[in-house]
Amino acid sequence: MWKVLRPNRANLVIWQWLLLVLSFVLWYVLTSPTLLPAFYFDDPNKAAFFFGEPQKVLVRIWEWFASGEIYLHLWITLIETVLAFALGTMLGLGVGLWLALSPLASALFDPYIKAANSMPRVILAPIFGVWFGLGIWSKVALGVTLVFFIVFFNVYQGVKEVSPVVLANARMLGANRKQQLRAVYLPSAMSWVFSSLHTSVGLAFVGSVVGEYLGSARGVGYLILQAEGTFDINTVFAGILVLTAFALILDAIVGMLERRLMKWQPKSGETEKI
Repeated sequence: MWKVLRPNRANLVIWQWLLLVLSFVLWYVLTSPTLLPAFYFDDPNKAAFFFGEPQKVLVRIWEWFASGEIYLHLWITLIETVLAFALGTMLGLGVGLWLALSPLASALFDPYIKAANSMPRVILAPIFGVWFGLGIWSKVALGVTLVFFIVFFNVYQGVKEVSPVVLANARMLGANRKQQLRAVYLPSAMSWVFSSLHTSVGLAFVGSVVGEYLGSARGVGYLILQAEGTFDINTVFAGILVLTAFALILDAIVGMLERRLMKWQPKSGETEKI
């Protein structure tokens, strides 16, 4: 019998940070013209031009936060992401419940849902820019289109996966349609919703940044676009690192919310012990 080894949390965090440090060290070595001979570019300085220099990237990030320049842009990106995430989740939850509980409506809208889902939503960004302008709402609209389908399909599947035995027991106990929705369908759907929220918040974030990149006057995506226009690769990588850290923070917040709201759900392995 194979024994499953669970890593110690503290040791795991230490190794994760060590891996991050090693990645930066490797980046520095590969882009430093004096440490290694040119093995890819004929000119060693080209590596730093194409891939940046980590020490300059970190200095740029420090300057952003020390001067306060980054905060307004981060705030705009955060607002766009949160609004897209909230609206997309609510719409996906509502429409998913409605179609899952209404076979006629589900059959009627099925081809249109599939057609809309197959459409590359990024191509809608210019249209949203015309409709809503270059403010936050065009970015929110793009993020909503990305989040909606992830939540919708998970809610739809969650409702369809409701145990017939549990549903029959609820009906036998006299639960009406509203009580069944609250006590049976919603708990089943929510477990599927939370499994998709980590992906959803990432897509909301992507929608906001892509929208900023395609047309805006504020936001971290706008900073990256400006840096690309001047071939400032170090600022581009600085923006990418800031966005990555920002996305990880948002994902951690969603994880905390999931653990808080899903306490009723048994942990992995507990059901097997019963």
